[in-house]
Order: sequence, then C-alpha cells, then structure tokens
Amino acid sequence: MISSPIFVLGSSGFGGSSFVAHCIKEGVETYGFSRSSPPDEQFLPYKWNKNQSKFTFEQVDINKNLDIFFSSCEKLKPRIVVNFSSQSMVGESWKNPEHWMRTNIESTTTLIKGLAQFDFLEKYIHFSTPEVYGSTEGWIKESFNFNPSTPYAVSRAAGDMIAKLWYENFNFPVIFTRAANIYGEGQQLYRIIPKTILFALTGRKIPLHGGGLSSRAFIHMEDVSSAIFKIINKGEVGNTYHISPKECITIKELVKMIGDLLQIKYEDLYEVSKDRVGKDQFYLLDSEYIIDKLGWSPSVTLESGIERVLDWIKSDINYFSKINTNYIHKE
Repeated sequence: MISSPIFVLGSSGFGGSSFVAHCIKEGVETYGFSRSSPPDEQFLPYKWNKNQSKFTFEQVDINKNLDIFFSSCEKLKPRIVVNFSSQSMVGESWKNPEHWMRTNIESTTTLIKGLAQFDFLEKYIHFSTPEVYGSTEGWIKESFNFNPSTPYAVSRAAGDMIAKLWYENFNFPVIFTRAANIYGEGQQLYRIIPKTILFALTGRKIPLHGGGLSSRAFIHMEDVSSAIFKIINKGEVGNTYHISPKECITIKELVKMIGDLLQIKYEDLYEVSKDRVGKDQFYLLDSEYIIDKLGWSPSVTLESGIERVLDWIKSDINYFSKINTNYIHKE
C-alpha cells in the first residue's frame, strides 16, 4: 500500500485532477502542482469530494519555476511522482511547435534530471500518449516502434526517450503509461465527447474532421486512475503499460451513439470539416500486459461513461452553455 504522499504534476488538468480525486477517495495524502490556478469547480473532479484534508495545491509552471517543485520534494520526500503535465492538443501544435518542444522536451528533461538526484524517489509515473506510435494497423503492444506524425507527437516521443535514457544510464525509476483516448466528467469542453453532448443539448452542430472516419478506443478516466494505482503498487520500474479497453469506434459512430442516447437524428449533430494535418487514422493499444501482470481491467463501458458525462453536463447546463468550447492556447 502507498504510505507516503503522492506528488501529481498537472493537477489542474482533466487527467491530473481526476487522478487526484481517485487518490483522495483512496485516502492517500496527495500534493498537486500545475502551472494554471485551479479552474472552476465544475472542471475539477477532486473538488467534488468534501474531504479536502488529504490534498494540497501549489502553483508551479514547469517551464519557469521547477525550483519550487524541487524544494517541495526535498521537504516532503515523496516516493511517488505522477506526471500528467504536458503541452497537449495535436492540431494546434503545428502553429507554435516551439512551445510544445519547450514544455514536452526541454522542461521535461530538466524535471527528470532534477528528480534523478533524489534517492528517496521510488517510482516516477510518466503519463504519455499513443500518438508517439503514429498511425497503426491493428492492436499494438508496448514494444511497438515510435513513428510520430505531428509536432505534438514528436515532442512527447522525445520526452519519453529522455526518460528512458535516464533509466538506462542512471537507474531513474520511470514507468511509462500510455492510455487510449480518455474522457469523463470534468473533461474540457473542446474534447469530442463532452462537446458533442453539449452541442446536442444546445442545438448546435459539431465540426466532424474528415467526416469522422478515424477509429479510436475511449476509456473513462476512472479506469485510467485505477490502472495507475495498480502500477504504483505493483508495476515494475522500466516497464511500459498500455491502458485501453478492447473495443474501438469511429468518431462518426461515436457521434451517432450520442445522438441515439439523446434521441436526436445523427445528421442534425454534425457538419463535415477539413481533416487535421498529420492526424493518425488509427492507434489501438493492446493492454493484455497490464491485465495479465497487474490484474487490471476496465469497468466503465463506453455507453455508461457517456451517460455519466451527459448527467454532469445536464447538472449545470446554464453554466456549460456559456463556456467557450474552443481550445485556448497557453504559451
């Protein structure tokens, strides 16, 4: 069992805040660090738990003041660090690729180099992305070669390789995780599932890039958090773990599923838009390794997960209908 505090980088983002919520539920003392101040409570799953005594937040921009984070490490000596922080968004990475390289390569290197100096650190969980593999055919295993096709994917692949270098040469205790497309309550409204639901409820059409023909596997963040908890407790340093369900769906089919749930004609939900440059048509992760070795399996079906997101949006539709649903880039 986990007996020391967990440090979570990127705790104000969807993945990080959802994992913090899971830690609080498990009764684990958790410290969150993020470059952004915490968003509204509707987008912060850990705030939905009334027991806040187990969580402490500190604002840290890994591009500017990692020294604050390292000072906290020296003081509290965490055995576990989970890193969700990254410059994300695939399509937008073409516009300012240098920002993605700075955060996901340069600052990540500084983070890893600094953490490697702490002998009390037992596991550094590096939350990466299947984008590093590029477009693939069929279900791929953790040993699949990198073939990134966007600036975002290149930056993440480079950050992964830096962590691997420090593991191989300095015994840095990294464990890599790559999850399928995450979703759930609290996710930013520019992501496909909450955006489709919100637009359907407010009579708007979503832009369906390339007609929605690309295939993805979607996994509820609750299942990702439970997988990471398994990895923290039983995962082996140096390993990579895929976190994914065994089913995939095209984006077009996904939109239709949401339409069926809301009893709205599929044709009324979308308009076809130009496909994104360099977009991967397929990347499907074989997660048999974590299932076999750690006994993890997903518990939230896509249908029930979408219903949960629907309930979340309906619970405060007046608030959500006023939110900008476009990605806003932060340098």
